[in-house]
Amino acid sequence: MSRIYMLHPRIQEVTERVIERSKETRQAYLDRIAHAKKQTRVRAGLGCGNIAHVMAACSSDDKARLKADEQPNLAIINAYNDMLSAHVPYKEYPDLIKTIATKYDATAQVAGGVPAMCDGVTQGRDGMELSLFS
Repeated sequence: MSRIYMLHPRIQEVTERVIERSKETRQAYLDRIAHAKKQTRVRAGLGCGNIAHVMAACSSDDKARLKADEQPNLAIINAYNDMLSAHVPYKEYPDLIKTIATKYDATAQVAGGVPAMCDGVTQGRDGMELSLFS
């Protein structure tokens, strides 16, 4: 049994404003995505050293997929760190993404992290309004 939820009128109003305000930039984004889909991957053009780094920690199956250069290799960017409890849920995401990518015959690798600071760490400190970039 599914439920139908009504949006609060204020949320509906804000949503409609965001949709209207972002039409041009969203279309530009969609155009770039459509163009990118037509492009070929450049993995084959990487130097041997770069390919070696990409494959070094991969499983045998992932190495085979990467060498075949037929499926995507997703880059995972994550804000997980051990110091902020609010970021603990992000710990499991890379493995989840990798598992799902494998189901679609793709690969995924953690390519980097982002600075992760919490306002709770900087409460009452000068500049704390600048800390919410995670």
